[in-house]
Amino acid sequence: MDWTRCLLSFFIVFCVLQKKIHTVDFPPPCDSDIYCTGEILHHVQLAKIFSDDKHFVDMGLLDTPAQIKKKFQSLLNSPPNGQIDRDKLITFVNTSFSHPGTEFEEWDPPDWHENPEFLSHIADPELRSWAADLNDLWKVLGRKISQSVKDNPDRHSQIYVPHPLVVPGGRFIEFYYWDSYWVINGLLLSEMYDTARGMIENFLYMVDSYGFIPNGGRVYYVRRSQPPFLTLMMESYMARHSNMTFLRESIDLLEKEYDFWMTQRNISVQQNGTTYTLNRYYVPVGGPRPESYSKDYELAEKLTAEANQTLYSELKAAAESGWDFSSRWFIGSTNTLLDTRTSLIIPVDLNAILCRVERTIAKFYNDLDMPEKASKFQTALNQRLEAVQAVLWDENLGIWLDYNINETRRNNKFYPTNLAPVWASCYIDAAVVESAVNYLEASGALLYPNGLPTSLENTGQQWDFPNAWPPLQHMVIEGLEKSPSRRAREIAFSLAQKWVNVNFAAYKKYKAMFEKYNVEGDGKPGGGGEYEVQLGFGWTNGVIMQLLDLYSARLINSAISTSFSGILLALPILIIAFWV
Repeated sequence: MDWTRCLLSFFIVFCVLQKKIHTVDFPPPCDSDIYCTGEILHHVQLAKIFSDDKHFVDMGLLDTPAQIKKKFQSLLNSPPNGQIDRDKLITFVNTSFSHPGTEFEEWDPPDWHENPEFLSHIADPELRSWAADLNDLWKVLGRKISQSVKDNPDRHSQIYVPHPLVVPGGRFIEFYYWDSYWVINGLLLSEMYDTARGMIENFLYMVDSYGFIPNGGRVYYVRRSQPPFLTLMMESYMARHSNMTFLRESIDLLEKEYDFWMTQRNISVQQNGTTYTLNRYYVPVGGPRPESYSKDYELAEKLTAEANQTLYSELKAAAESGWDFSSRWFIGSTNTLLDTRTSLIIPVDLNAILCRVERTIAKFYNDLDMPEKASKFQTALNQRLEAVQAVLWDENLGIWLDYNINETRRNNKFYPTNLAPVWASCYIDAAVVESAVNYLEASGALLYPNGLPTSLENTGQQWDFPNAWPPLQHMVIEGLEKSPSRRAREIAFSLAQKWVNVNFAAYKKYKAMFEKYNVEGDGKPGGGGEYEVQLGFGWTNGVIMQLLDLYSARLINSAISTSFSGILLALPILIIAFWV
């Protein structure tokens, strides 16, 4: 018997008995015993043939799965039985699998424009030229999945979608859910409306097929999602290129995805005798992540059978959050990945996103003249506003904080996501925005030259200090910018200028855009985590385009900015010298 499957089955049954998961419409398991489970995956990944585990599970099959498994079984049965010579295993892989990326066909986006209008609004000529370079990158990052993936889905880990898409870049050669929100916003600025709509339609296709949107476009991602931005993608599209027919055709699937989060990722919490419903990241699925199999396996190897299955589940939940990995999810004494307990935390940002989703769907239903549906989502929004204030708001610090379910307390550490309700307008009393600005100033997070750090704790994890990530910068900046507070708007612009500076400095030095950056230094990419920093980069490009558009008349290139800062610093000395 396959003990991994046995333990996984026991774990799921145990969770059902404990009423920790719902059994209705639960996402179907990946049925590939090559890409998701099985002896081939186990042996190849632990042999570490490739420096990155993701490489193997992104390879295509050169024969049917049955023939590949039969070939591998012959290898297993050859002396010494059960042990495979590494060189023979490498030969097996090289003769049975194709390289990652062969599942794509040539595609040149027909709606690409050399000079989209937003470029002409950027006052600084160097920044305008840079934005034009970023506009060019959509052609580099664009992909179209080949017909062979649709015709032979069992020979690929890539999930077929009907429309071309833009990938993040580097090792990430498939769609990723929350990345695509900022990609689509960038595409809309580039007036690539057909490509943007195609990507939204791909996600609607995922909801129709799976009942939710997987973490990314691979079969090994089908048991977990990512932050739910689909409705907000539609909001962005409708704001730029309104199409009521498209909205009417899509609204049921937007609601279906929302229902997934409200039935599969909901949690009840009591505060002062009142029960509130909020949401969390939660993936009750055992086994190592296929794309990081050896790392997960070795991390959990010395744990008990029950403890390692729990850890595998929690690592997947952290991946679902998009923050893989961070001390934000650590509950324990080691301050390492062994302490990952994502499902025990109610995150501020997830609930802020769903708050904005509820408000947006209510508006959509009003626009479609469906008042009963609109009323349903307005009621859900009102309930969440109360829940967020009651459970996540900390009166002493004057900010929203993640909530630890087991310890019934809030986590008082700084994360940019503590300000996510400002971005989502997820509050009842507008006075809390001024309080949030006070909190941000007092946190010390504004003192860094290259943007907001992801946390103030340096653990070596990529979603911790000293890394800064594009989506977090944008959410804070956009939230502060739309505030009625002048001080908040000035902080927003200062953060935007810092972010443009570090991105532009790194671009000039490396001729590349990166997925993350270091908040210290003179413009270097971030580091840490499970893999090398990646080039590309979808959401980085989209965020920079949005900031260059938002502050088109005010932003200046980093060299000028640095010189100007130097003049300001020297000004007091010059004044003193003059008077002396």
